[in-house]
Order: sequence, then structure tokens, then C-alpha cells
Amino acid sequence: MADPKAMSLRFPDPEQRAAIAAAAKEAGVSMQEYILSAAYERATAVEARFLEAFKASVSRSNEAFTTEPGASDPTPEQRAAEQQARSTLETEGQGRAA
Repeated sequence: MADPKAMSLRFPDPEQRAAIAAAAKEAGVSMQEYILSAAYERATAVEARFLEAFKASVSRSNEAFTTEPGASDPTPEQRAAEQQARSTLETEGQGRAA
């Protein structure tokens, strides 16, 4: 019976397996450790990007609530910046699975 803690490393593409094996060997780690490290790095990068966007959103919200009553309507520049940010996030999010 296989070790329940072992990770199954099956690759349908032999070239992909060879590339990962070479990269793991160069890094001096097992393939399993190399793959898990890469997955962890990607997950933490996604988390960092989310937190940056969240902080920016909180900052914009705080600015909206600290303005004088009636002055909370966004300026044309703010609207353009929000539309650009939304467009950038939508473009970057297409075609990628988390």
C-alpha cells in the first residue's frame, strides 16, 4: 500500500515532468517539495495582491466618508481611476484559475 502522506506526481506530458525534475534537482529539493513550494509561493502572491487591493479599497472608502456632506460624489478623475482599476482587475483575472 502506498504511503498516505506521499503526493502522486503523475504528469501526462513527459517534457513537463522532465522540466520540473530538472528545476527541482537544480534547487536541490525533491519534486514534491519543489511543487509544493511553487504552489505556496503562488498562493501567497495571490493573497498579497488581494490584501493590497483591499487596503486600497478601504482607503478610498475612508476618503469618501471623511469628506464634507454633499462632496462625496466622485470627481471625474476619481471615476476614471476607478474604471481603470476595474478594467485592469477584470483583464488580469480572465484566463487564470486561482
